[in-house]
Amino acid sequence: MVGESFAAQKRASSTHLPTAATHAAAARRPANPRNRQIHKTFNNIKITILCGFVTILVLRGTIGLGNLVADSELDNQSLVEETNRILAEIRSGYDPGDATDPGDQEREMSVNETYSLGPKIRSWDASRRMWLRKNPGFSASINGKPRVMLVTGSPPGPCDNPIGDHYLLKAVKNKIDYCRIHGIEIVYNMAHLDRELSGYWAKLPLIRKLMLSHPEVEWIWWMDSDAWFTDMVFEIPYGKYDRYNMVIHGYPDLLFNQKSWIALNTGSFLFRNCQWSLDLLDVWAPMGPKGPIRDEAGRVLTANLKGRPAFEADDQSALIYLLISQKDKWMKKVFVENTYYLHGFWQGLVDRYEEMMEKYHPGLGDERWPFVTHFVGCKPCGSYGDYAAEKCLKSMERAFNFADNQVIKLYGFRHRGLLSPKIKRSRNESVTPLKYVDEFDIRHSAHKIKHRGSKG
Repeated sequence: MVGESFAAQKRASSTHLPTAATHAAAARRPANPRNRQIHKTFNNIKITILCGFVTILVLRGTIGLGNLVADSELDNQSLVEETNRILAEIRSGYDPGDATDPGDQEREMSVNETYSLGPKIRSWDASRRMWLRKNPGFSASINGKPRVMLVTGSPPGPCDNPIGDHYLLKAVKNKIDYCRIHGIEIVYNMAHLDRELSGYWAKLPLIRKLMLSHPEVEWIWWMDSDAWFTDMVFEIPYGKYDRYNMVIHGYPDLLFNQKSWIALNTGSFLFRNCQWSLDLLDVWAPMGPKGPIRDEAGRVLTANLKGRPAFEADDQSALIYLLISQKDKWMKKVFVENTYYLHGFWQGLVDRYEEMMEKYHPGLGDERWPFVTHFVGCKPCGSYGDYAAEKCLKSMERAFNFADNQVIKLYGFRHRGLLSPKIKRSRNESVTPLKYVDEFDIRHSAHKIKHRGSKG
């Protein structure tokens, strides 16, 4: 099943992460604060000279300077544009030579010291404990379970494809149903909190802001808009993660042995509200500002992660790179989960729903009844995707109805088919309706399944 799920996503590559002995790029960077200061001073001198040169160019076109008369306004404009480009590269720390050096197959990620998600926070754990003591009405746990906030969202404007808005609505309904059943708070965001971190990076400033604004929340659970709950009974085993601060679906072999860019999936993961998480965000986010920084980071990630196509840096690849290159610093607090589908790649799952309904029952969360079905590559809201739109929308309809049947069962209904929005009665009402609450209420199903055992 793992092989089938990842076959469509893999692309061949023979590159590997840089080792401690093969960081040629490291020699080109300042090794200590004094060298960094010299490097910065040198850049400032270059900027000053270039600015002076631009000034001369401007003056010669207005007051005339003897032999410096320009041949043409077009040449003058070309020189100004070229100078501005060089200035931008100096200020960003971007080295265009790295992109064309054929011998530079293994490269390091340069730390962008000019960008941060916000002021550095150093004592969040202590501050949060104090706040919780002063506000006993906001407990970090509810009924013996940690307080969880599910976070998702979509772009601020309408979808390029009108039907995409319809499926975004279904995705929201799906998440609201699951959160309502399991007592989870939900936040739906449609605003870019940081213009520099657009696209797949937009989740990082949002997660940080929610952590700081909701100290009562123990876990922030990010979920992409194209990920759907398909097991409405299964509940995350939070007690399993008492010693961890991040829970993410993935495979250790793909991560550390194959160094694959799809070893983990950031479409659905949990972040504990703690100092460790803030620190990880601080080193994760600087790879994402749009422009030269994100482009250069993308080249480094492609050179170091197996199967990664050549495109700008994405949050998933950046996280994988961090966890591999700084394993000792971060991995002790990261739980790579694959005993259930915190992320289940949709191909190979949606066509088996009938088989699942015949042989198994909700509450299992794994390949027998997937907890989450994630439509990676479909992009129903955009104008393009990696898969045919018709196939994606048909599969999303099946996933929605598969999950919705588990919800409306309480009310005595079910969908006529997994491709039909129409419903039909599934039972006759009686004079003792409360017996159906005990029999069909999804809120009691998890308790029943624990006593029934985990086998089909």
